[in-house]
Amino acid sequence: MTASAGVFATGGYVTDRIFFYCQHVLGIGHLVRSAEIVRELSRDFQVLLVSGGEKPDGFRFPEHEDIEVLQLPPLKTSPDFANLQVCGSGRSLEEIKTLRSTILLEAFAKFRPHAIVTELFPFGRKHFSFELLPLLEHSRQQRPKPLVVSSVRDILVTKNDQEEFEQRVCDLVNAFYDLILVHGDQNFQTLDETFSRVSDLDRPVVYTGYVVRHNRPNVAYAARLPSPEHGQPAIVVSNGSGQYLTGQMLLESVLHAARLLQSRIPHAFHVFAGPLMPEEAYGRLQALACESSNVKLSRFTPDLGAVLKRAELSVSMGGYNTMMDVLSSGVRALVYPVTSNGDQEQIVRAESLATRGVIDVIRTEELAPQELARKLEGALAKTPTSLALNFEGAVNSVHVLKKCLAARRTLLFDAPETWLWPREESNVQLRGSGSGRTGNSG
Repeated sequence: MTASAGVFATGGYVTDRIFFYCQHVLGIGHLVRSAEIVRELSRDFQVLLVSGGEKPDGFRFPEHEDIEVLQLPPLKTSPDFANLQVCGSGRSLEEIKTLRSTILLEAFAKFRPHAIVTELFPFGRKHFSFELLPLLEHSRQQRPKPLVVSSVRDILVTKNDQEEFEQRVCDLVNAFYDLILVHGDQNFQTLDETFSRVSDLDRPVVYTGYVVRHNRPNVAYAARLPSPEHGQPAIVVSNGSGQYLTGQMLLESVLHAARLLQSRIPHAFHVFAGPLMPEEAYGRLQALACESSNVKLSRFTPDLGAVLKRAELSVSMGGYNTMMDVLSSGVRALVYPVTSNGDQEQIVRAESLATRGVIDVIRTEELAPQELARKLEGALAKTPTSLALNFEGAVNSVHVLKKCLAARRTLLFDAPETWLWPREESNVQLRGSGSGRTGNSG
């Protein structure tokens, strides 16, 4: 424990406490990224991880004596993100919303955090303003006031009411927040490419680098991973949470192509359908998998990064965490980005990587079995371009929070006009920590 990670109080040394709020809705990417950051935070802080979504089967929350997990009565959104829905409860939506708001405020009072981190909000999760705005208002009235931080990925979902959306975000950030952590590499993608009013955010914006999963090895699980040295070379097909229709369509197409490739390539297809895939959709995949001797179908892997390091090719959608696993492993990759509901986040990232020769994008017309089979064979013959990126997002997030909390204790944050960094340097790019995970090899 370093001196900047705690405070002295009557009777001894007290570790700073971080209240970390995460709400996933359809996918699990936000939860996965938050869990990795929380795991790193626990090295220096006591952390309360508040999870508001449905817990996926097989998902492991980070385990540490300084991490407490608070599971709220879960909510999700409809597939078009238009409405909130209750998960597995007989209570009404309004009853659940009231209960969640009460639980949040009670947890805040009991935990007495030195910092609050809201994942994505206010750059997203507008539907959850009912509980977050009272929490932020309550925290603003505390003395001393907790540091309030927004944790956000580098590419945002564009909105139909983009101008109104950006004004609302600016108003909320400038009213309640002290710091924005952007989990990306400024040399690759900047926030202002999908949020035009970054300059109107009257708070520091810090690029931490990308957050990559670095799970502790599970010896029993590792023994079951695909291994070219002890069997067939592997093609790994993954599908995030499994709830997106786009991903279900991709997996069905891959399974049809796998049957065509049985006698043409020696590879085994390891297919991970997703922990939240509906039973009906999973049943269709099971039926297709039984038609091929080169397919192994599973629901979920908690260590996709470890699996990809043993694979010769990855086939997936283009979510943040999957792409980070692909990039950090250096595996060849075919990516079919989600574009439903006008969401351009995955296609923006995938196209940017494809133009650099790092991955190849699957077009909708290439999902026909014969076309996809040829695409898979072609991908196996390619060597991806190496791309140097900062993959120390979790470590750097801890570094920034320690620095900010230390500054607050020395009264640098007492006045709103006081900055941790000079105003003209408020967009800060943090370097990798020197651990060697700053690039990938082809």
